Amino acid sequence: MSSRRAVSDREQRPLVVDLDGTLIRSDLLIECAFSELSRRPHSIVDMFSALGQGKASLKHRLSEPEDFDPAVLPYDAEVLNIIHQAREQGRPVYLASASHERLVSAVADHLGLFSGWFATDASRNCAGEIKAGLLVAAFGEGEFDYIGNDAADLPVWRHAAKAYAIRTPAKVARQLSAQCDDVEHLSHEGPTWRTWARLLRVHQYAKNGLVFVPLLANHLFDWTSVVLALLAVVAFSLCASSVYLLNDLVDLQDDRTHRTKCRRPLACGDIPLSHALLAIPVLLLLSFAVATQISWPFLGLLAGYFALTTAYSFLLKRKMILDVVALAGLYTTRVIGGAVALSVAVSPWLLAFMMSWFLSLALVKRYVELLARREANLPDSRSRGYRNTDVGMVGALAAAAGVNALTLFSLYIADADVQALYTRPEILWLVAPILTYWIARVLMLAHRGQVHDDPVVFALKDRVSLATLGAVGLFVIGAL
Repeated sequence: MSSRRAVSDREQRPLVVDLDGTLIRSDLLIECAFSELSRRPHSIVDMFSALGQGKASLKHRLSEPEDFDPAVLPYDAEVLNIIHQAREQGRPVYLASASHERLVSAVADHLGLFSGWFATDASRNCAGEIKAGLLVAAFGEGEFDYIGNDAADLPVWRHAAKAYAIRTPAKVARQLSAQCDDVEHLSHEGPTWRTWARLLRVHQYAKNGLVFVPLLANHLFDWTSVVLALLAVVAFSLCASSVYLLNDLVDLQDDRTHRTKCRRPLACGDIPLSHALLAIPVLLLLSFAVATQISWPFLGLLAGYFALTTAYSFLLKRKMILDVVALAGLYTTRVIGGAVALSVAVSPWLLAFMMSWFLSLALVKRYVELLARREANLPDSRSRGYRNTDVGMVGALAAAAGVNALTLFSLYIADADVQALYTRPEILWLVAPILTYWIARVLMLAHRGQVHDDPVVFALKDRVSLATLGAVGLFVIGAL
């Protein structure tokens, strides 16, 4: 009889579920903070002021993000499965979170799975001992089961009849096993090195090969120059990765509604937001450390590159045309960085060509995004300054910038100083029709919807583009 009663009691015990890091593979406080900063960077002053009055005050300050949509949050399938099992047994299920009550209620209403919820309000942070006290007062000591994920849940698990844990750090798992007799660790997939490689955009490092342009243009093929250029590539790569993380934190909500960006590690919850947040300063400091081994002027240029990319993430990417000009400037800065690292001059015509060429590619990127949104009948993006109806004009501007780049390239190879560097400079004129073919082909494929969101990444994977690059290289070598 006692065994049956125990089973019956277990089947009637409320199941309480944590939100951040448990029900969702994300952290709403970090999300809301970056959502606010992306629209009003100066609000960081208000955030620190609110934090000075306590965490509850900060969460209340950030509790009404403009882009919050509970439908696109990365919910954990295993936790949802436990919730559905409990409901099938007739057990009440509650949501208990340290996030603000406005956000928690929105999630609860969206899912429609909970009998009630507990959350932070303007004066009380519902975490740790406070959350534990609320649950004990509501259900009694040892009269509820609890699903959590980190150290803040240890006080709650201590008062629960059964502890469920997911994505729990090893140290916390040991503490949990020591204080609770009935513990179940739910299965989950942790991030791998491949996940981090995707997050850091390692595949984008090829763009930093632009630092070799001054080396090649000035025919500097000694080991010292090659090593300096390689160090510059490493510095730019680490710096770029830190900004990619920052950009992904800013763009979380918009990425989750995008057809391909929704698979990014932060957007889908494969890597905790807190880990990405910690990685940003580490990568940036490593980048600056490498830069100091090159020269102080190069460090200054890299700092300017970081400032421009940060401005792009928080402000410029929301400004029509300014966003693509900034992107083109970032590409061109890599070329200038190579020149600074090697202490050489770069032809103004070459820099003008690079600026116009990458302006064309940046416009192609926006063209592809707008075309995809229009074909999917999505509304105008809230994180860009373009309307879906602008797609035709953006495509025309991309073509115009590409043609202008070809003109500037012709002026570059006609320059007397450039001609003097080659024994057979007339061969360089054969590069112009190849570049004409490539940019025209990219524009046509973009119009057909056959180009990746980033045309540079598309070029690195496209056989025709790689063959085109090879042909350009052969003609340049032939002109030496």
